[in-house]
Amino acid sequence: MLRKNRSLLIIALIAMVNMLGYGIIIPILYAYSKKFGLTDFQNGLLFASFSVCQFISTPIIGRLSDKYGRRPLLLVSIIGTAGSFFIMAFAPNVLFLFLARMLDGITAGNIPVAFAVISDSTKPEERAKAFGFVSAAFNFGFIFGPAIAAVTVGISASLPFIIAGCVTVVAATLTYLYLPETNKHMGEVRHGKLFDFPRMARTLFDPNVGATFFISLVFFLAFACALIYGFQPFTLKVLHILPSQNAILFTMFGIVGLISQTFLVGRFSKKLGIKTSFSISLFFTAVSLLIMFFSRSIPIFIIASIILGLFNSFVQTLIPTILSQETDEKSQGTIMGLNASYQSLGMIIGPILGGFIATIAIPLPFLVGAGLVLVCFFMSFYVMRPDVKKESVF
Repeated sequence: MLRKNRSLLIIALIAMVNMLGYGIIIPILYAYSKKFGLTDFQNGLLFASFSVCQFISTPIIGRLSDKYGRRPLLLVSIIGTAGSFFIMAFAPNVLFLFLARMLDGITAGNIPVAFAVISDSTKPEERAKAFGFVSAAFNFGFIFGPAIAAVTVGISASLPFIIAGCVTVVAATLTYLYLPETNKHMGEVRHGKLFDFPRMARTLFDPNVGATFFISLVFFLAFACALIYGFQPFTLKVLHILPSQNAILFTMFGIVGLISQTFLVGRFSKKLGIKTSFSISLFFTAVSLLIMFFSRSIPIFIIASIILGLFNSFVQTLIPTILSQETDEKSQGTIMGLNASYQSLGMIIGPILGGFIATIAIPLPFLVGAGLVLVCFFMSFYVMRPDVKKESVF
C-alpha cells in the first residue's frame, strides 16, 4: 500500500534531498568558508546561523501549512533551500555565505511539513512504517551526500553546492507536478501569533505532547553534543583515525540507519508497540554512547557505532510518529514545526556544551550525551498516556 502512495514517494524524495544537501555541506563547509578568511569562532557562528533561523521559522511554516495547505509551503521551503545552495556556490564574500545559511534555515520547514503530509495521508497504525520509509530516505542522502562532496570538490569548490541546488530544483518540480494537497482542514486552525515563544515553551508542560517535546529537545541536544562535536575530535585524537576513515564510519552509520528504518522500525513497533519500542531504543542509544566513552580501540568503537546507528534511527523515526498520535488532525503541521524547532534548539546548545566539556576531557561529550539520553529514557514512560484526550495544542 505504501509503495503505491505517490505522496509518500514525493515526501521521501524531499527528505533525501534535504539530507543530501546536509551531507554535502558538512564535510566541506569548514574548508570552503576558510577560503573567505573565517576564523574558527566565525565558522561556529556560520553553522549556528542556520539552526537559529530554523528554530524561529519551522513553527511558523508548520502553522501556515495548517492554515493554507502543505503543498504551497513545501514549494516555498524547497525553493528556498535550492536558492541557498546556489548563493553558497557563487558567494562573492562572507556576507553571502551567512545569507545562504540563514536563507536555508528560514525555509527549512520542508521536513516538518513533509511529516505533516504523512500524518494527513496515512492511518495512525501505518504511520510508524511511513515515517520509517521517509527516514530511510534521509539515510540515502546521508550516505551519498559526503560521497558527492568528496568526488566533486576536487574539480571545483563550488561544484558540490551547484549539484545540491540542481537536485533540489528537481524535487521542487516533482512536488509542483505530482504532490496533491493533503490537508483537509485548511482554515480550521485557531487564530494566534505565528511565533509565540512563551506559548511554545508552555507546550513542554502540555499533557499530550509535553513529554515527547522534552525528549526531542534533550535527545537532539545529546546527539549534537556527542556526535556533531565529540565524534571527530575523539576519533582523530584518541583513536587516531584518518579523516578518510572517518568518512567510512559516517557512511556505515548511514547504511545501518537505512536498514533499520526500512526493515525494522515498522515491524518492531507493530510487534512490541510504539511506546515500548521507543523506550528500548532510548536505552540502547545511551548504552552505545557509554561504550564509545570507554572505548580505546577501533573495533569496539565500530561496534558501538553500529548499535548507535541502529537505535538512533528508531528514536528519530518514532518521535514524529508519537507526536502525530498525541494531537488532533488539524494541528499536525504546527506540531511537526514545533518539534523541528525544539530539535534545532538542541542542535544549537549541543555543540556549545560539547565544546566546553571536551576541554576537560575529549571523551566526556559521550558520557554527558549518554546521561542526557538516559533522562529521555525515563521520560519516555510518560509519552502516549491513554488517560489524556487528544486535542489541539494551540
